[in-house]
Amino acid sequence: MPRYSPLASRLSAPSAPSGRRPRVAFVTSHPIQYQVPVFRELAKRADLDFVVLFAMIPDAAAQGSGFGVAFEWDIPLLSGFQYRVLENVAQQPGVSHFLGCDTPSIRTVLAEEMIDVVVVNGWVVKTCLQTLWACKRLGIPCIVRGEANNLRHRPWWKRFLQRQLVSRFDAFLPIGTANRQFYRSHGISDDRMFDAPYCVENERFARAALEAEPRRSELRAKWNISENAVCFLYCGKFENKKHPLELVEAFLLAQQAVHPFATADGPPIHLLMVGDGLLRHQCEKLATRHPPRAAITFTGFLNQSEIVDAYVASDVLVMPSDAGETWGLVVNEAMACGLPAIVSDQVGCAADLIQPDVTGWVFPFGDWECLSELLINVSSKADQLPTMAVACRRLIEAYSPQTAAEGINETVNHVLVGLTR
Repeated sequence: MPRYSPLASRLSAPSAPSGRRPRVAFVTSHPIQYQVPVFRELAKRADLDFVVLFAMIPDAAAQGSGFGVAFEWDIPLLSGFQYRVLENVAQQPGVSHFLGCDTPSIRTVLAEEMIDVVVVNGWVVKTCLQTLWACKRLGIPCIVRGEANNLRHRPWWKRFLQRQLVSRFDAFLPIGTANRQFYRSHGISDDRMFDAPYCVENERFARAALEAEPRRSELRAKWNISENAVCFLYCGKFENKKHPLELVEAFLLAQQAVHPFATADGPPIHLLMVGDGLLRHQCEKLATRHPPRAAITFTGFLNQSEIVDAYVASDVLVMPSDAGETWGLVVNEAMACGLPAIVSDQVGCAADLIQPDVTGWVFPFGDWECLSELLINVSSKADQLPTMAVACRRLIEAYSPQTAAEGINETVNHVLVGLTR
């Protein structure tokens, strides 16, 4: 793990506390492939001294929780920024449950590192709340970047507790419209919120898609996708909140209305199911009940270096998730590769990324017949997809690691100015 140079040797900035660059810590559960690009952007800044504090570094088994397979991401997640791993005393360490990250030493670490401002990744694990309490006791401003929104129904007592929790933070980094509305509903004024949109490495995905495009026919053949089919893509864990079973059912219903060969009314349709998890077997079983017309292919889990092949082989992403999908970063990935998306109205990114008939379509969650009809309608508009691809790439440019890092930096300056008043 990288070590840090003494504070006395750090570069200084006249506006920073104690005549030095503000030392900013981002506290999160573990290295997350979507957060790391933002960390690297913050580490590049000459006006910040940035470090990440991880609650743990999961092994392959812990990383694969919910994916159905043990794995490690095949892209570097620990380079390009300073980091430190906290002592995790959880009885059952893990990144997918609240008590899996328990780091009571966070207060001592923040004091040792002489942290000026903390950014914490919501309140998804115990470490996040321990960080907030430590900041309060040490007098360190604590900024939150979480995913919460009001799309999910919550009982009154839970809303009350959330309001009490939210009031403890000093500033807020909305990831999108639904997240901003959540903070507003809890009494947070706009002058305490600074946009740090959820994002992926757009350039990496776009570049990889461009390189893979010449292999599109080969990739489609590999997954038994006919050359003239409109291919709908599901990409994610096979778990309840993402509703892959209902998507298979909606697709099968749609396929009954679409001729298996190209006709004057439009091309055939295909469903490419990427991922793994508890519901995969049920999805496969459902698909096999309808041979030979059930044009559905299951790829299993695809790592980061492989996933772009699925985007290039496909035409439209489908995310039928419920409100548990607080954003849906796979939509960002798909759009960076030029794919429009069909999402339910409960998916967190819908208000920001989906412009009807421009970058995608929205259907009412739970109305699977409507989804089926939408699949048919979209397949009949296949000639519009190239134009939509351009619009998707253009829209997603604003949702970049650079933009998110700039928002975080602006928030840091805001809370530091507040300290000097």
